[in-house]
Amino acid sequence: QVTLVESGGGLVQAGGSLRLSCAASGIAFSSRPMGWYRQAPGKQRELVAAITTGGSTNYADSVKGRFTISRDNAKNAVYLQMSSLKPEDTAVYYCKLEATRLLDYWGQGTQVTVSS
Repeated sequence: QVTLVESGGGLVQAGGSLRLSCAASGIAFSSRPMGWYRQAPGKQRELVAAITTGGSTNYADSVKGRFTISRDNAKNAVYLQMSSLKPEDTAVYYCKLEATRLLDYWGQGTQVTVSS
């Protein structure tokens, strides 16, 4: 059984930082692309950052220069370092594992709230 467990969310003031973690189990992690998504109230879920098996990354324009995605294959984990947080970054953040082109696994989400 594949499970993804996010942690590290919380309440932070604008300009602050948070580091999200996502621990995977039940699947060969190192051979799967990973991503972080977020969903704010009343909005669609959107891609925040993604990382390939080789370590290549891409980011949403709204977070470029502020967020950094990384992975540690030895720990079966992916991270999202978030800096210079803004109130508009408030959302539930989810990690996604791409098992195949047709199958994704999602974590349960972690709430990030940025106060102004």
